[in-house]
Amino acid sequence: MSEQKKNTTVFAIGCHPDDIEFRMAGTLALLKDRGCEIHYMNIANGSWGTATMRREDIIRIRRDEARSSAEMMGAIYHESLVDDLDVHYSDKPALLKLIAVVRQVDPDIILTMSLSDYMEDHQNAGRMAVTAAFCRAMVNAPADPPTPICTKDVVVYHSQPVGNRDPMRKLVRAERYVDISSVIQRKRDYLGCHKSQKEWLDLSQGMDFYLDSMCEECAATGKLSGKYSSAEGWRLHQHVGFAAVEIDPLADLLADVSWLDPQYRVFLDQ
Repeated sequence: MSEQKKNTTVFAIGCHPDDIEFRMAGTLALLKDRGCEIHYMNIANGSWGTATMRREDIIRIRRDEARSSAEMMGAIYHESLVDDLDVHYSDKPALLKLIAVVRQVDPDIILTMSLSDYMEDHQNAGRMAVTAAFCRAMVNAPADPPTPICTKDVVVYHSQPVGNRDPMRKLVRAERYVDISSVIQRKRDYLGCHKSQKEWLDLSQGMDFYLDSMCEECAATGKLSGKYSSAEGWRLHQHVGFAAVEIDPLADLLADVSWLDPQYRVFLDQ
């Protein structure tokens, strides 16, 4: 294992509790196995994720569930910032708090939400993560609390949207597919920590719907790759403002378990 792999810091920035597990936990498990330091944060606190509980109760429960999942992953947990549906790109106080966390973590890689997904919270979480990363090195960009800037390169990747579809139902292909078949049970176990969501959906949709639907989506992404039985997909954010040149650390760290779709590269180069 190279020193680069040992020293790589990866920051997963999701939207709601369980989004990291659905969208990126397989990739995180593989990166953890290769010596990366993993950080875990949901911008929203899950306050609307119930049909029966009071707001303060569901927030506490979903926080505990997310912390359990992060602990199972071996990840460093960071607190949420806002209520569900309060993930607004124009929410400057929340953005300044996220800038502070990004500076504290000083990541080499940020894994975050798709910029085009079925709901605004997901899209806005991705946008907030991008802006916080962009502002990490700007001396005149404030942070809450005030936090020293960090200047090393950071590479931002966006996960696949729910169902591999944009809000208008158009198919979204990934640029890089990561084979997570070897860690799919671990990903299922991480998601299983979110018991309040599993029980809620099991009641309305059928036993193990929550876990099975995640596995089915990973299988669908694997089919889209044309190579893997279960996969997560990633698209690389443009490097300008984040890294001196276009680099692709996922390609280096996961070279043996990932595949760059050549058709996506052809599309980019047009």
